[in-house]
Order: sequence, then structure tokens, then C-alpha cells
Amino acid sequence: MHKNIIILFLFFYYHHSLIAQYAEHVAPEFIKTIQFLGSTKQSQLPIIRLGEKVYLSFDALNGNEADYYYKITHHDFDWRLSDLTKGEYMDGFDDVRLYEYSNSFNTLKGYSHYTLKIPNRDTRKLTKSGNYMVSIYNDDGELVFSKKFMIIENKVTVAASVKRARNLENIQTKQVVQFVIDSPNLLLTNPKETVNTLILQNSNLNSPITNLKPQYTIGSQLIYRYDKEASFDAGNEYLFFDNKDIRSGSSSIRKIDLTDIYNTYLYTNSARFERPYTYNPDINGNYQIRILYPTSDISIEADYARIHFTLQYFEDLNDKEIHVYGNFNNYTIDETTYMKYDSFSDTYANQMLLKQGFYNYKYVVVNRDGTIDYGAISGNYWQTENDYTVLVYFRDLGARYDRIIGMGKTNSSIINNQ
Repeated sequence: MHKNIIILFLFFYYHHSLIAQYAEHVAPEFIKTIQFLGSTKQSQLPIIRLGEKVYLSFDALNGNEADYYYKITHHDFDWRLSDLTKGEYMDGFDDVRLYEYSNSFNTLKGYSHYTLKIPNRDTRKLTKSGNYMVSIYNDDGELVFSKKFMIIENKVTVAASVKRARNLENIQTKQVVQFVIDSPNLLLTNPKETVNTLILQNSNLNSPITNLKPQYTIGSQLIYRYDKEASFDAGNEYLFFDNKDIRSGSSSIRKIDLTDIYNTYLYTNSARFERPYTYNPDINGNYQIRILYPTSDISIEADYARIHFTLQYFEDLNDKEIHVYGNFNNYTIDETTYMKYDSFSDTYANQMLLKQGFYNYKYVVVNRDGTIDYGAISGNYWQTENDYTVLVYFRDLGARYDRIIGMGKTNSSIINNQ
């Protein structure tokens, strides 16, 4: 019975995702540690300016030393393929083999590490702003995985701020993003039709706010002072573990054992939704590969460990599911993140293969239709520290693609009620 529920859930989830966002293609299980970074090398969702670089890397754990190829596509605001031809947004060409790869060294788990930098000698320049996707293919032309990124122009300024919700029902649990777009040098004709905005919490493309239109204009400014329509569940600070020393425990790791590889057993977590908020510094769902001892190349000398997660949660789930959630797999919900109930210990458990490093994670409840309840286990607290990004898209009358003409960033650590 439970197996049937999982299969039905996966159908609803992927069907919903593809319709809603033209989702990235999820990597097979032997592809791990996909890191996709911009010039700052901080977020796993690169948002770069024209002329800057993006860096993609991943590990293949099947030991085949296979050849992989990349293609780059340009997309509209809603992630449909744009009307531009490849020659209109690219100087050079793609569909090129990844030249740079190396095999792991001195690790129990063998893997091949691949890297790609864009632009490069083949793809010399991406010439248009907008939404992009890089797709990785194998030798047989089969899609292995794809990743999204954005290129922006500096045509407008975006002043963003985080407020507490004005609705008393949500004042303790939600954060509201308000912003002003200032365009003194670019005429934004008919902005309710030509301007779109995208608001992201912690660079997570799975839960954006995209349907806002300017409420009014003052001179060259577009004003967005929404409350409910621009509100996010505030969530809670992420849990974390750090296994940079793969042989020893820590404040979040209760024991280590060695079988075919190292097994890292985390302390059992419990639900936090009814507890008082406690500040705990995190990196907003991200992860960093690192090891304790000095090394010449951490990308091939960091080992893989089997991470064992356990959670105590006594609420009735009915036909819902619990999953581990974080940017370690691009916030993907699938069978590898599923927490299975163990009647002997009365806990939910999962084991997952992850590369050595510092990881943020949380637990979420996934409904039967694929929607996610982010606060059912962790809770929602207005004090939670979150990063917010506002992107401004513009398609002038008669234009053939959506430009990204500006970006604003803010953080809820400076939240206010004004």
C-alpha cells in the first residue's frame, strides 16, 4: 500500500513541477555533488552579469570515466525556450565534450570529478541577458541533468526590504518582501504588461513569487508594497552537520563506523514547530565541500560517507511523506530523500551518500499532490534569517525575449514593521 502511495506521489510531483516551472532534469543516482556557482562562488543558483563566468562541477560515481557534453539554451521568463537562435545569444558554439576531469585520490569511494567553466575557448561569450539552462548529455546523446542560471544587465536599480506581515494571523510566521524599481535611463513602457518580477527565498527556485505587478508609479519608480501577495513562510534556521573529519564525531555526529565506506550517524532530530525560536547561524540551505587536513585538491581528495538521518515526529501523517530537504541536491524531492518509518525505534530514517563537508538540511512534509509544507516539522518564525533576491524581467513591445534588467538583494536580519 505504501509503495503505491509513493509511486502516485512521484507522478503528481513531477507532473506538477514540469507544468509549473519546466523543471531542471534531475541527475541519476550515480551523479553526485553538483556544484553550480557564479563569480562569488556562494550560491548554488548562479546569477551573474554579462561577461562574468559560471562554474559547474560534479562527480560520477560509476567509475566509467565516461565522456559528457554540454548544451546551453536560452529561456523566457516562464522557462519556455525563447525564440532566439543559438547564434543570437552565443558567441561560439556548444555541444562540446567536457575536457577537464580527474579521478579521486586516496578515497574509499572512487569517483571521477568533472568541471566546466563558461565562457571558455568554445563558448566564448553569452551575449544576451535572461534565463539560461546548461544541460549535460552522455555519449549516447541522453540527457543526464540540467541546471538553471541567470544573466542580468545593470539597467535599473532595485531597493528591496523585508517586513513583518501586516495580517495579525501571519505576523508571527511570515516575512514580506517589498521593493521599488527605479528606471531613470530605460523607459519601461506599459510596465504591467512588459515587466515581470521574480522573488526568491534563499535562491530556491522551487518556491518563488512571480505574479506581482506594480501597484503604482512615482516618476521613474515602480512601487511594489504588497503584503499577503509577497509573503513567504519564514521557516526556521537549518539544521547542520560537519564531517570534514570523516573519522570522528562532533556536536551533530554521534558515531562513525566503517563498512565498505564510512558511515556517519547524526544525532536524532526532533520536531521544532512548537518550540520557541532559537537563533542558530546557518548558510541558508547550502553546503560546502571541505576536509580537515591540508590537501592539494579537495575536489578529488574529499571522500564520500553514508549519512544516516533520524527524526522523531509524532504527528499523524495520513498519506503524506517526510523528506530531507536542502541544496545538497538542488532542493529536489525524490526517493533518495524519503524518510522511512522505523517501528523499532519509533523514528523516521534515511541514509544518503554525500561528499565530506558542511551541510545544511531540514525536514519537510510533502503532500499527496506534491506540494511541500516547509514548516510542519521545523515551524515558521518571523525572526528567521533568510536571504531574498528580486529579479526584474523586461520584454519591450515587439521584443522576442525577456531581458533581466536588474536585481535587488536583502536579508531578513534587518526586518522591520514600517
